Formats: sequence, C-alpha cells, structure tokens
Amino acid sequence: MKQPLYFGPAGIPIQTKKRDTVEGIKTVRQLGLDAMEIEFVKGVRLSEAKAREVRKVAENEGVRLTVHAPYWINLNSQDPVKYKNSIQHILNSARIGFIAGATSVCFHPAFYQKTDPEIVYQRVKEALEEVMDTLKEEGIDIAIRPETMGKPSQFGSLEEVVRLSKEIPGVLPLLDFAHLHARAGGKFNSYEEFVQILRYVKQELGPQALQDVHFHVSGIDYGPKGERKHLILEESDFRYQDLLRAFRDEGVSGIIICESPNLEEDTALLKQTWESL
Repeated sequence: MKQPLYFGPAGIPIQTKKRDTVEGIKTVRQLGLDAMEIEFVKGVRLSEAKAREVRKVAENEGVRLTVHAPYWINLNSQDPVKYKNSIQHILNSARIGFIAGATSVCFHPAFYQKTDPEIVYQRVKEALEEVMDTLKEEGIDIAIRPETMGKPSQFGSLEEVVRLSKEIPGVLPLLDFAHLHARAGGKFNSYEEFVQILRYVKQELGPQALQDVHFHVSGIDYGPKGERKHLILEESDFRYQDLLRAFRDEGVSGIIICESPNLEEDTALLKQTWESL
C-alpha cells in the first residue's frame, strides 16, 4: 500500500496574482496540491503576526508547509561575522517557520573553499549543534535539514548530510534528487539507484527517516562542475517516474517540493504520476 505523499511548489505558485504567502497557500489548494515551501531564500521577510496568519490559513486549507532558509548561508566561512550570520539565518528561518506551522527548514550548508572536507564537516557540525541547542532552549520543535548540493565544490554530499543527521538529534536530511544527479555527473537517475539511496538513508537513520520526509525534485542541467540550473522535468533527462516508483516501493511518506521553473505545472505532474502508480 502506498504511503501518503504531499506535493507542493517551492514558493508561491506562478499564477498567484498577489505575491503573498497566504494567497499562495490558497492557490495551492485551488490547484489540488497539498504543500508549499516558504522561500526565505532572499531573507526572512515574514513578521510573526503574518506567520500566525499563514499558519491559520494553511491549517484551514489543509496545506503542509516547509521553509527554505536564505541562500547566503556558509557554515565554513572564514569570516567570523558571516559565520555567525549564517547561524542566525537558520535560527530566524526556524523561528518564523515554526510560528507559521512549517515542519522543517532546509538550507545550503557550506562551501569547501579548498579546505579539507573533514574539517568543513566538523565546522558545520559545530554550528548545527549550536543551532539545535538554541532551538531547544527556545522550545522550537522543527526539523533542521541540510540539503544535498549539486556541485562538488559545495559541502553537501549524500554521505555528509546523512552523517550530520545521524550525529545531531533533530537534524534530518533534505535529499534534493536533482542535485544528487548533477553532483554525480548523471548518475543517480535509475530506479535501482534511487532505491539504493533510500535504503542507505533507512539503514543509517532508521525506518522513521523515510516516514516524514522533505525532499526536492526537479529537472536539472549539469556539466563537469555539477549543477548549472534547474529545468522543467520533461526538458531534462531526470527519470522522475522511476523516482516515484522507488518512493512507492520503499514506503516513503512526507512532503515532496518541486523546484522546476514552471513550479505548479511540474508539481501537478508529479502528483498525477504518483496517483497513477
């Protein structure tokens, strides 16, 4: 039996007339979709009062929410101010996301910057331990999810993200399957490879890691240095049908966020494909 998956766009649907989170949620429901990612990628620009309104509308509409933290996070920055600001971007995203009723916050963790990957890992881990300690003190219960990244120059391999999740309570992986595909130069694009990824996560983190997921899916353009840009699914080589079959067969449940340029169209395609399996 298939587990429930909830599909939504990365941000306010394109056809939403008023560029407003509340209106975006209403549009999501009108489109027959059931999730949305609040994009704080250019800054956390949602007041506490507005976040409470977002939560109320999302609950009334039955739309599940996630959050994407600002793009300019780098937990390996050698600049102490940028490093501390990166931690604050995650914390502020989590604080407002929690008020808005989001279940998890994803973020791009770091760049290697010619530093030994293990040293970068320890710096990222230290920062996330500080994040989780602060959120616990503040009574904020929201999953913090480092994202698998699309370029080999970026910290965020599958193994690194899973290891962080294994070693820090409250941290969970954000698997971006397009990024995994691009980072590996075209691999991770078959049913067997998707199953392999999911079973690896299950083996390392336990069955519950696949029961409340927050994943990203889209088409992607890539080259020798990894990700170039996101693409519409049908204009890419990404085998999303095989991915959804792997989700079904491995009992995945949770939220699938689509980052394709046409947002709601590919989100609807993913949901329709899922329902047809």
